[in-house]
Amino acid sequence: MANTHVHSHAAGGETGTLNARHHKLALYAFLFVVLAHWAEHLAQAFQIYAMGWAVPKAKGVLGLWFPWLITSEVLHYAFALVMLVSLFALRKGFVGRARTWWSIALVLQFWHHVEHLLLIMQSSTGVNLLGRPVPTSIVQLLVPRVELHLFYNFIVFVPMVVAMVLHMRPNLEERAQMRCTCAVPAMA
Repeated sequence: MANTHVHSHAAGGETGTLNARHHKLALYAFLFVVLAHWAEHLAQAFQIYAMGWAVPKAKGVLGLWFPWLITSEVLHYAFALVMLVSLFALRKGFVGRARTWWSIALVLQFWHHVEHLLLIMQSSTGVNLLGRPVPTSIVQLLVPRVELHLFYNFIVFVPMVVAMVLHMRPNLEERAQMRCTCAVPAMA
């Protein structure tokens, strides 16, 4: 039985339609952006660990043509903010177990955003954490930046994917609560 519980006009303005009629498209667009970002981080890790490049020379794919992308705290902060806003804006479309996992991704991304906010503040003021020579996040005091950002992206990505899978394959109770068409047709 297909999801027939979709409202033609959801209350809540733009986030209402975003989380109802346009939820599937918005999720796929967001996933595309997240996967492209992952590809950049994985390319940079490959350059460092497989090709033996020094960290300052390993700039991912786009960074090879546009080196300022890797060194721009503004760009990194903007992406962390886009992730945070997207996770928040799309959250209303999730129900049940999927919403719980999406909320976990949102909380983890909030912390990742705080770390990037700290980095951009240091970059903007020239005053670095604990007098370090470069902008440094809190956890970066313990873990090198490349590895830390791979870790942050991983711990946000995993619950996000779990949420999307659960959202596409809801149980009967969750299916009845959904306002979007993201769920695959139920098995007979």
